[in-house]
Amino acid sequence: MSDSIDSLLNEEEENQIDLTPMLDVVFIMLIFFIVTSTFVKESGVDVSRPNADTAVVTESNSIQIGITSSNQIFMDKRQIDKRAVRANVERGLAENAGAAVIIVADADSKTETLIEVMDQSRLAGATNVSVAADQGY
Repeated sequence: MSDSIDSLLNEEEENQIDLTPMLDVVFIMLIFFIVTSTFVKESGVDVSRPNADTAVVTESNSIQIGITSSNQIFMDKRQIDKRAVRANVERGLAENAGAAVIIVADADSKTETLIEVMDQSRLAGATNVSVAADQGY
């Protein structure tokens, strides 16, 4: 009788599934997705963008600069001076080479401020500078 109980216990231990390799695979996949994901850096300010019939969706790999209706310039959720735009764009391009610069300007902001930000971005080495707009209807 004791031999049959021992054999049953041994069979139960042999029939259990080892979950360790599966957990290893799950953790490796988690690390892979964290490392390969990109994080969108927004300008940090809400603006009312103008509409454009030719507006297109761009990739998320970009440097965003926001201009409010009162012509304040924001980058990475902090207000910056227009003289600091060039240095901030240079830093952004050093972190992410070849990134596009997208200027998210309010419809009521001055064109002069927009042009100054575009010039500073190009002087920083940005080759792709765009102005954000909502798609027309």
